[in-house]
Amino acid sequence: MENQERTDRGDRPEVVRVTVDPGICCFICSISAWKDGGQVRFNIQSDCDQIKELALQLGPIRMKELFVSLTKSPVFLSAEKSKCHLACPIPSSLIKAAEVALGLALPKEVTIRFLTQTPML
Repeated sequence: MENQERTDRGDRPEVVRVTVDPGICCFICSISAWKDGGQVRFNIQSDCDQIKELALQLGPIRMKELFVSLTKSPVFLSAEKSKCHLACPIPSSLIKAAEVALGLALPKEVTIRFLTQTPML
């Protein structure tokens, strides 16, 4: 963690921590994101092989990379290379954590809740 911004908490950067329960796969993911100059770095922990690969693929991202299309986003490009499932919530959680780490958003929980399991006819 070289060249990290110093905060009022001492020499350590402020770290945003997120836990993601992606649902039926049960591979809970822990994300830590912190500002390092004009970019965000991540520590991603999961038992999912695709998310482990995503963690290896994804380097630091710059603020401007949070405002590009999905097809140009380093987060979503890394997710695609890692063969993440299309509905996996981890990539969007990385974007949200980066926004908070950069001070672009407030830390507010996101929820997807299925209200019914009625089969379609």
